[in-house]
Amino acid sequence: MPPLNLGNQQPRTPLNADQAWRTTAGRAAGTVLFFDFDGTLAPVDDDPTAVRPAPKALAAIEALAPIVQRVAIVSARPVEFLRERLGGLAGVDLYGLYGLEHSHSGGEIVTEPAALPWVPTMAELADLARAELPPGTLVEFKRLSVALHWRTAPQLGSTVQQWGQAQADRLGLRVQAGRMVLELKPPVDRDKGMVIGEVVRDAAGAWYFGDDVSDIKAFAALRARAAADPDFFGVCVAVANPETGHEVANAADLTIESPAALGDFLTRALTHLP
Repeated sequence: MPPLNLGNQQPRTPLNADQAWRTTAGRAAGTVLFFDFDGTLAPVDDDPTAVRPAPKALAAIEALAPIVQRVAIVSARPVEFLRERLGGLAGVDLYGLYGLEHSHSGGEIVTEPAALPWVPTMAELADLARAELPPGTLVEFKRLSVALHWRTAPQLGSTVQQWGQAQADRLGLRVQAGRMVLELKPPVDRDKGMVIGEVVRDAAGAWYFGDDVSDIKAFAALRARAAADPDFFGVCVAVANPETGHEVANAADLTIESPAALGDFLTRALTHLP
């Protein structure tokens, strides 16, 4: 099977997953597997602090890690949160807060220096959000970002988004939209696409699994790498959801039904890899 043509941004014809994994098998030692966390490895919950990864997906990642070049979790969550939820999973790199933090294989957590001066601003913003936004809004303070959730009160979506955009304009922050959430973060040039682009620079192949609009930038990074190197083999996988699933699936090569189904998908992949 020839390398995938990932340069076309139009809705794509689904791949044959087994065939794609067989192609990956020939270059497994040079392949990176990337996973988003919320909505991909873990089901989305009304309470973001209660989220836990799907056990079967976690077990499959543990089995895959020694086979491929690298496994990396790339998430909007802080690295410390990911460590706790992944239970000390060995040999996995963690990129938190869209790449503002990272830790390699359980090592120290490194923060992007340009983001550190924004910590007090984010703390003040979280306090202001709790004071000014209506009941039903969940304010999640992540040290280097503030996420405003309205999942349990969908009628507040417009109010929360308008308030968040106004604060971003006032403070010079960046806004990241998501699944019934608006995240405000420092104006530091860092996102999932940049993380993926850097990591795959010397890779022979990569898979990226994601469910939200921020993951489309990661898909684009794989496509850019493939456009620059016809020997690179990349696969973009969407995890279906009722909020952003259509948009993400249109940008992907494959679609999986849920985080629980991802565990089965990865378990089957093990039968094709050396």
